[in-house]
Amino acid sequence: MEENKRNLVDEEAKASLDIWRYLFGFADMAAAKCAIDLKVPEALENHPSSQPMTLAELSFATSASPSHLHRIMRFLVHQGVFKEVPTKDGLATGYRNTPLSRRMMITKRDGMSLAPMLLLETSPEMLAPWLKLSSVVSSPVNGSVPPFDAVHGKELWSFTQDNPRHSELFNEAMACDARRVVPRIAGACHGLFDGVATVVDVGGGTGETMGILVQEFPWIKGINFDLPHVVEVAQVMDSVENFGGDMFDSVPACDAIFIKWVLHDWGDKDCIQILKNCKEALPPKTGKVLIVESVVGEKKKTMIMEERDEKLEYVRLALDMVMMAHTSTGKERTLKEWDVVIKEAGFSRYEVRDIDDVHSVIIAYRS
Repeated sequence: MEENKRNLVDEEAKASLDIWRYLFGFADMAAAKCAIDLKVPEALENHPSSQPMTLAELSFATSASPSHLHRIMRFLVHQGVFKEVPTKDGLATGYRNTPLSRRMMITKRDGMSLAPMLLLETSPEMLAPWLKLSSVVSSPVNGSVPPFDAVHGKELWSFTQDNPRHSELFNEAMACDARRVVPRIAGACHGLFDGVATVVDVGGGTGETMGILVQEFPWIKGINFDLPHVVEVAQVMDSVENFGGDMFDSVPACDAIFIKWVLHDWGDKDCIQILKNCKEALPPKTGKVLIVESVVGEKKKTMIMEERDEKLEYVRLALDMVMMAHTSTGKERTLKEWDVVIKEAGFSRYEVRDIDDVHSVIIAYRS
């Protein structure tokens, strides 16, 4: 009885603090966006002195109001984004980057920065649908208007096609994640490309993924496959053909298919159709599809740090909320749900490879 009372008191005490995170949680994203817009991480990284950068120096370098910048930096230092440390003489303090703030460099294309994705998710076009989330949840399954459609009058893909600026923002967000995760996938799946002559990247955007793959596996010919208006602005690269089309109609013939962060945008019926088209494009005996997606509830076997597992699972579940806000039928899937989709599409077997990331690699074999 006493233990139950103590637990209840502990829960109440925790709740009295945790509630504030839901009231003001947006401040984290907004302050980080401000730092990215001002290129604060770049200013700190390029500071010529070995000393930490003082507020006066930082405000001058970023053309920012010292008083407002101080408050932004105070908040982000508290959140662990930047460090505030004494100068050498001990008479003042200054700022330094951290591994986290370096992942907010908008000018970096080093496979670490996710700044373009943060700028996409904090754009007015992507923020507004979140305020409609409760309406889709409270409506009948077949009678609700998806939040993005309710705000913009059309679904995400049509909106992106009609708005070049948003399309550019979206493509760069997808490209920055490709730079981050595709080299890791290549390392974990190296043997899968042995004997493979052609690879199609379905929904490949501006070609970032395929560019990395042909560098990692120089014997393959890559086909970057996406909608015509997307491949029109794709990179021109050796060993990569940009091919415009619609994955719901057909997929170019090849030996293997790479499809990253595409299927989660669609409901089961559409996913099955996409995967069926992928299957038809592959040779019967050796064809395979590398599906790069989250697997909700999949505990990592290679990590002994439970805290890391929990943080990765938070991201997967948050991505599921993103799908609800920004797509009509998209969702993140459990392994059981992936099993249904893959088998319904006609693949004989599959395996899941852990890459110690938000993503996993699901390899579906035609036979």
